[in-house]
Amino acid sequence: MIASHSESHLVLIPSYNTGPKLFETVQAARQHWAPVWVVVDGSTDGTAEDLHRMAADDPNLRVLVLPVNRGKGAAVLHGLIEAERCGFTHVLTMDADGQHPADRIPQFQGVSQANPEALVLGRPVFDAAAPRLRVRGRRISNWWANLETLWGGIDDSLFGFRVYPIAPLRRVMARNPWMRRFDFDPEAAVRLCWNGVPTINVPAPVRYFKPEEGGVSHFRYLRDNALLTWMHTRLMLGFLGRLPMLAVRRARKASFRSSHR
Repeated sequence: MIASHSESHLVLIPSYNTGPKLFETVQAARQHWAPVWVVVDGSTDGTAEDLHRMAADDPNLRVLVLPVNRGKGAAVLHGLIEAERCGFTHVLTMDADGQHPADRIPQFQGVSQANPEALVLGRPVFDAAAPRLRVRGRRISNWWANLETLWGGIDDSLFGFRVYPIAPLRRVMARNPWMRRFDFDPEAAVRLCWNGVPTINVPAPVRYFKPEEGGVSHFRYLRDNALLTWMHTRLMLGFLGRLPMLAVRRARKASFRSSHR
Protein backbone atom coordinates (compact mmCIF):
# COMPACT_ATOMS: atom_id res chain seq x y z
CA MET A 1 0.00 0.00 0.00
CA ILE A 2 1.45 3.39 -1.05
CA ALA A 3 1.46 5.93 1.77
CA SER A 4 2.05 9.02 -0.38
CA HIS A 5 2.05 10.25 -3.93
CA SER A 6 3.45 13.53 -5.18
CA GLU A 7 3.62 15.50 -8.41
CA SER A 8 6.57 17.54 -7.11
CA HIS A 9 8.68 15.15 -5.00
CA LEU A 10 10.05 11.85 -6.25
CA VAL A 11 12.42 9.23 -4.88
CA LEU A 12 15.62 8.79 -6.90
CA ILE A 13 17.80 5.70 -6.41
CA PRO A 14 21.18 5.54 -8.20
CA SER A 15 22.46 1.99 -8.52
CA TYR A 16 25.63 0.27 -9.66
CA ASN A 17 25.93 -3.52 -9.42
CA THR A 18 23.90 -3.70 -6.21
CA GLY A 19 22.44 -7.15 -6.89
CA PRO A 20 19.27 -8.44 -5.20
CA LYS A 21 19.36 -5.73 -2.51
CA LEU A 22 18.34 -3.27 -5.20
CA PHE A 23 14.98 -4.97 -5.70
CA GLU A 24 14.31 -5.06 -1.95
CA THR A 25 15.16 -1.35 -1.77
CA VAL A 26 12.90 -0.45 -4.68
CA GLN A 27 10.01 -2.48 -3.31
CA ALA A 28 10.40 -0.91 0.12
CA ALA A 29 10.51 2.59 -1.39
CA ARG A 30 7.39 1.89 -3.44
CA GLN A 31 5.54 0.77 -0.33
CA HIS A 32 5.96 4.29 1.04
CA TRP A 33 6.11 6.63 -1.96
CA ALA A 34 5.25 7.24 -5.58
CA PRO A 35 6.86 7.88 -7.92
CA VAL A 36 10.19 6.08 -7.55
CA TRP A 37 12.89 6.31 -10.20
CA VAL A 38 16.03 4.18 -10.46
CA VAL A 39 19.11 5.26 -12.41
CA VAL A 40 21.10 2.17 -13.35
CA ASP A 41 24.65 3.47 -13.62
CA GLY A 42 26.18 1.11 -16.17
CA SER A 43 25.52 -2.00 -14.07
CA THR A 44 26.70 -5.33 -15.45
CA ASP A 45 24.82 -7.56 -13.00
CA GLY A 46 21.58 -7.86 -15.00
CA THR A 47 19.56 -5.69 -12.62
CA ALA A 48 18.46 -3.30 -15.38
CA GLU A 49 16.55 -6.01 -17.21
CA ASP A 50 14.74 -7.18 -14.08
CA LEU A 51 13.92 -3.59 -13.13
CA HIS A 52 12.38 -2.99 -16.54
CA ARG A 53 10.13 -6.01 -15.95
CA MET A 54 9.10 -4.61 -12.55
CA ALA A 55 8.38 -1.21 -14.10
CA ALA A 56 6.23 -2.75 -16.81
CA ASP A 57 3.72 -3.70 -14.08
CA ASP A 58 4.10 -0.50 -12.04
CA PRO A 59 3.35 2.90 -13.61
CA ASN A 60 4.92 4.66 -10.60
CA LEU A 61 8.30 3.01 -11.12
CA ARG A 62 10.62 4.32 -13.83
CA VAL A 63 14.04 3.01 -14.83
CA LEU A 64 16.75 5.13 -16.47
CA VAL A 65 19.83 3.33 -17.74
CA LEU A 66 23.30 4.77 -18.37
CA PRO A 67 25.36 2.70 -20.82
CA VAL A 68 28.59 2.94 -18.78
CA ASN A 69 29.39 3.54 -15.13
CA ARG A 70 29.82 7.29 -14.52
CA GLY A 71 29.64 7.53 -10.74
CA LYS A 72 26.96 8.32 -8.18
CA GLY A 73 26.91 12.05 -8.77
CA ALA A 74 26.66 11.64 -12.52
CA ALA A 75 23.79 9.17 -12.09
CA VAL A 76 21.94 11.57 -9.78
CA LEU A 77 22.51 14.42 -12.23
CA HIS A 78 21.05 12.33 -15.05
CA GLY A 79 17.96 11.75 -12.93
CA LEU A 80 17.75 15.43 -11.92
CA ILE A 81 17.74 16.60 -15.52
CA GLU A 82 14.94 14.24 -16.47
CA ALA A 83 12.98 14.95 -13.29
CA GLU A 84 13.13 18.70 -13.91
CA ARG A 85 12.05 18.16 -17.50
CA CYS A 86 9.01 16.25 -16.19
CA GLY A 87 8.03 19.05 -13.81
CA PHE A 88 9.37 17.73 -10.50
CA THR A 89 10.94 20.21 -8.08
CA HIS A 90 12.54 17.94 -5.46
CA VAL A 91 14.20 14.53 -5.27
CA LEU A 92 14.84 12.34 -2.27
CA THR A 93 18.00 10.35 -2.93
CA MET A 94 18.63 7.03 -1.23
CA ASP A 95 21.20 4.29 -1.69
CA ALA A 96 20.29 1.11 -3.52
CA ASP A 97 21.92 -1.27 -1.02
CA GLY A 98 19.17 -1.26 1.61
CA GLN A 99 21.07 0.80 4.18
CA HIS A 100 18.62 3.70 4.16
CA PRO A 101 15.22 3.55 5.91
CA ALA A 102 12.43 3.51 3.32
CA ASP A 103 9.82 3.95 6.03
CA ARG A 104 11.22 7.45 6.70
CA ILE A 105 10.59 8.61 3.12
CA PRO A 106 7.17 10.20 3.88
CA GLN A 107 8.63 12.04 6.88
CA PHE A 108 11.53 13.51 4.89
CA GLN A 109 9.34 14.41 1.93
CA GLY A 110 6.85 16.02 4.29
CA VAL A 111 9.58 18.18 5.85
CA SER A 112 10.65 19.21 2.36
CA GLN A 113 7.11 20.01 1.26
CA ALA A 114 6.70 22.25 4.30
CA ASN A 115 10.10 23.88 3.64
CA PRO A 116 10.58 23.72 -0.15
CA GLU A 117 13.57 26.06 -0.16
CA ALA A 118 15.58 23.81 2.19
CA LEU A 119 18.00 20.94 1.81
CA VAL A 120 16.70 18.19 4.10
CA LEU A 121 19.68 16.20 5.35
CA GLY A 122 19.57 12.84 7.04
CA ARG A 123 21.52 12.54 10.29
CA PRO A 124 22.52 8.87 10.51
CA VAL A 125 21.81 6.88 13.65
CA PHE A 126 24.22 3.95 13.62
CA ASP A 127 23.67 0.54 15.15
CA ALA A 128 26.30 -1.78 16.59
CA ALA A 129 26.96 -3.37 13.17
CA ALA A 130 28.28 -0.13 11.65
CA PRO A 131 32.00 -0.41 10.78
CA ARG A 132 33.88 1.62 13.40
CA LEU A 133 36.52 2.75 10.90
CA ARG A 134 33.93 4.30 8.63
CA VAL A 135 31.95 5.87 11.48
CA ARG A 136 35.09 7.53 12.84
CA GLY A 137 36.34 8.48 9.39
CA ARG A 138 33.18 10.34 8.46
CA ARG A 139 33.64 12.61 11.47
CA ILE A 140 36.68 14.06 9.73
CA SER A 141 34.70 14.84 6.58
CA ASN A 142 31.88 16.30 8.67
CA TRP A 143 34.30 18.59 10.52
CA TRP A 144 35.74 19.89 7.26
CA ALA A 145 32.30 20.39 5.72
CA ASN A 146 31.22 22.47 8.70
CA LEU A 147 34.40 24.53 8.62
CA GLU A 148 33.92 25.14 4.88
CA THR A 149 30.41 26.49 5.54
CA LEU A 150 31.35 28.29 8.78
CA TRP A 151 29.19 25.82 10.68
CA GLY A 152 26.28 26.30 8.31
CA GLY A 153 24.17 23.41 9.62
CA ILE A 154 25.49 20.20 8.03
CA ASP A 155 25.18 17.52 10.72
CA ASP A 156 26.40 14.77 8.38
CA SER A 157 28.01 15.43 5.00
CA LEU A 158 28.17 11.85 3.70
CA PHE A 159 24.73 10.40 4.43
CA GLY A 160 23.00 10.10 1.06
CA PHE A 161 19.44 9.90 2.41
CA ARG A 162 18.33 13.49 1.80
CA VAL A 163 15.92 15.68 -0.15
CA TYR A 164 17.35 18.13 -2.67
CA PRO A 165 15.57 21.09 -4.26
CA ILE A 166 16.36 20.36 -7.92
CA ALA A 167 16.87 23.87 -9.34
CA PRO A 168 19.70 25.08 -7.05
CA LEU A 169 21.47 21.71 -7.22
CA ARG A 170 21.31 21.72 -11.02
CA ARG A 171 22.80 25.22 -11.10
CA VAL A 172 25.62 24.21 -8.76
CA MET A 173 26.47 21.12 -10.79
CA ALA A 174 26.34 23.02 -14.08
CA ARG A 175 29.01 25.43 -12.84
CA ASN A 176 31.70 22.88 -11.99
CA PRO A 177 32.93 19.51 -13.30
CA TRP A 178 33.19 17.87 -9.89
CA MET A 179 30.58 16.10 -7.72
CA ARG A 180 30.22 13.23 -10.18
CA ARG A 181 31.44 10.29 -8.07
CA PHE A 182 31.81 9.53 -4.35
CA ASP A 183 32.44 13.23 -3.72
CA PHE A 184 28.86 14.09 -4.69
CA ASP A 185 27.09 14.07 -1.31
CA PRO A 186 29.48 16.22 0.76
CA GLU A 187 30.29 18.68 -2.02
CA ALA A 188 26.62 19.12 -2.91
CA ALA A 189 25.79 19.97 0.72
CA VAL A 190 28.66 22.46 1.04
CA ARG A 191 28.01 24.22 -2.26
CA LEU A 192 24.29 24.49 -1.63
CA CYS A 193 25.05 26.10 1.74
CA TRP A 194 27.37 28.52 -0.04
CA ASN A 195 24.46 29.43 -2.29
CA GLY A 196 22.22 30.26 0.64
CA VAL A 197 20.12 27.09 0.69
CA PRO A 198 19.06 26.48 4.31
CA THR A 199 19.54 23.05 5.88
CA ILE A 200 17.23 20.96 8.02
CA ASN A 201 18.68 17.88 9.72
CA VAL A 202 16.45 14.91 10.47
CA PRO A 203 17.69 11.75 12.25
CA ALA A 204 17.36 8.45 10.42
CA PRO A 205 18.65 4.95 11.22
CA VAL A 206 21.23 3.39 8.91
CA ARG A 207 21.92 -0.32 8.61
CA TYR A 208 25.07 -1.98 7.32
CA PHE A 209 24.59 -5.45 5.84
CA LYS A 210 27.27 -8.13 5.92
CA PRO A 211 28.21 -9.84 2.63
CA GLU A 212 26.37 -13.00 3.72
CA GLU A 213 23.25 -10.84 4.17
CA GLY A 214 23.51 -9.54 0.63
CA GLY A 215 25.41 -6.39 1.54
CA VAL A 216 27.31 -4.73 -1.29
CA SER A 217 29.84 -1.93 -0.90
CA HIS A 218 31.87 -0.19 -3.60
CA PHE A 219 33.71 1.93 -1.04
CA ARG A 220 37.48 1.69 -1.45
CA TYR A 221 39.30 3.12 1.54
CA LEU A 222 42.40 4.55 -0.15
CA ARG A 223 40.79 5.60 -3.44
CA ASP A 224 37.72 7.24 -1.94
CA ASN A 225 39.55 8.93 0.91
CA ALA A 226 42.00 10.36 -1.62
CA LEU A 227 39.01 11.67 -3.58
CA LEU A 228 37.56 13.25 -0.42
CA THR A 229 40.93 14.82 0.44
CA TRP A 230 41.15 16.44 -2.99
CA MET A 231 37.53 17.56 -2.68
CA HIS A 232 38.08 19.24 0.69
CA THR A 233 41.22 20.92 -0.65
CA ARG A 234 39.15 22.46 -3.44
CA LEU A 235 36.39 23.44 -1.07
CA MET A 236 38.79 25.07 1.39
CA LEU A 237 40.14 27.28 -1.41
CA GLY A 238 36.56 28.23 -2.27
CA PHE A 239 35.78 28.78 1.39
CA LEU A 240 38.58 31.32 1.83
CA GLY A 241 37.17 33.44 -0.99
CA ARG A 242 33.67 33.23 0.48
CA LEU A 243 34.64 33.77 4.11
CA PRO A 244 33.44 37.40 4.37
CA MET A 245 30.07 36.52 2.84
CA LEU A 246 29.65 33.49 5.09
CA ALA A 247 30.59 35.51 8.17
CA VAL A 248 27.96 38.16 7.36
CA ARG A 249 25.33 35.46 6.75
CA ARG A 250 26.17 33.75 10.03
CA ALA A 251 25.93 37.06 11.92
CA ARG A 252 22.52 37.76 10.40
CA LYS A 253 21.27 34.33 11.43
CA ALA A 254 22.50 34.84 14.98
CA SER A 255 20.84 38.25 15.13
CA PHE A 256 17.58 36.83 13.82
CA ARG A 257 17.56 34.01 16.38
CA SER A 258 18.30 36.35 19.27
CA SER A 259 15.56 38.78 18.24
CA HIS A 260 12.97 35.98 18.14
CA ARG A 261 13.64 34.47 21.54
